[in-house]
Amino acid sequence: MAEMCSAIDLDYNETGSKNKYFDSLTVPLSTSSMATGDQHNHKDNKEQLRPLLVFGPPTIFPVFEAQNFHNYRFLKAFSSQVPLRQFLTEQKVDPSSIQAIFCNPVQKVSADVIRLLPSLRIIVTSSTGTDHIDLVECSRHGIQVVSTAGDHAGDVADMAVGLLLDVMWKISAADLHVRKWGPSMPLNLSFGSKVLLILLLVQSMGALYIASFGFVFQLKGKRVGIVGLGKIGTAVAKRLEAFDCRIMYNSRNEKPFVSYPFYSNVVELAGNSDVLVLCCSLNEQTRHIINREVMLGLGKDGVIINVGRGALIDEKELVRCLMEAEIWGAGLDVFENEPKVPNELFALDNVVLSPHASSFTSDSFTESCKRSAEALEVFFSSNISSTPLLDD
Repeated sequence: MAEMCSAIDLDYNETGSKNKYFDSLTVPLSTSSMATGDQHNHKDNKEQLRPLLVFGPPTIFPVFEAQNFHNYRFLKAFSSQVPLRQFLTEQKVDPSSIQAIFCNPVQKVSADVIRLLPSLRIIVTSSTGTDHIDLVECSRHGIQVVSTAGDHAGDVADMAVGLLLDVMWKISAADLHVRKWGPSMPLNLSFGSKVLLILLLVQSMGALYIASFGFVFQLKGKRVGIVGLGKIGTAVAKRLEAFDCRIMYNSRNEKPFVSYPFYSNVVELAGNSDVLVLCCSLNEQTRHIINREVMLGLGKDGVIINVGRGALIDEKELVRCLMEAEIWGAGLDVFENEPKVPNELFALDNVVLSPHASSFTSDSFTESCKRSAEALEVFFSSNISSTPLLDD
């Protein structure tokens, strides 16, 4: 089953997303099936439309489909449980007729998939990263890979800072505690803590907070090591400068005209940091770049924030270090084996989890839809397209 494409249940139906978010995105009336009723005619003539093989699907796909149903015959491989070759046969599609794939990181575009499609010339991904695509095989076959995620460095940087503040102040943990118990019920206190609480309760609500959660950390003045000082890493650095943080970084190469201290070794960077923020792309050199040695170097008061790719961290070692209090906390927008999340993390109040949502803003969605449509239209009209810009 070399050409198997994994089916992913994303709570998506054939007429659109069940997520109410998409209701807030405007679909031009001139192209909306609700407004024109032309979609049925196009379905009748779907064999005349350009075939577009869809993997994932991209989160923007429901909107993209509504805006472009008149341009493409969407072959939704993500909704099939059978191998890709069988899926295409059932759809009465010759594999050699497919020139374009539209995808996201949920499904791999493997070498086997590429070899099955001899006419494939362009892969459009709605993500910034391209580690889900076999770039070596693409290069061998002259296939262009285009990222249409747009410049959402600011969105991702905002998420990174938000996760960091949340972890250091235990905002999410405190919120859940208040919702469940109200502000007057402490968490899992030892006998000594209960005695202390009785002595302090009459003084302030802050004493109760401390008894429940322990002291939290202020962000001001913290030493922040950024792994990957590309667009996202630079945006994170600029935001954290407002908190008087001391910025340093690791990257493939030292950046010219950058005043932040550069560390060529991530272990050394960790040893000089209170916080590590991961913003680099994933490749063979960066896979598990954050290992146990790095975490131990960061220390017991250290915090890790990951808005890059899950496999940048050795996740098993991260879980172990968190549970053994070898590091203080983590904020994770990505995971090594998405959509799976280690069960051990759910019980930890020093960990903040986010579902790979750092670019889920209406602005980013609109821009990505536009860029995806433009990239495909340019390709089909002239076979000219651009190469992806990978963050460092």
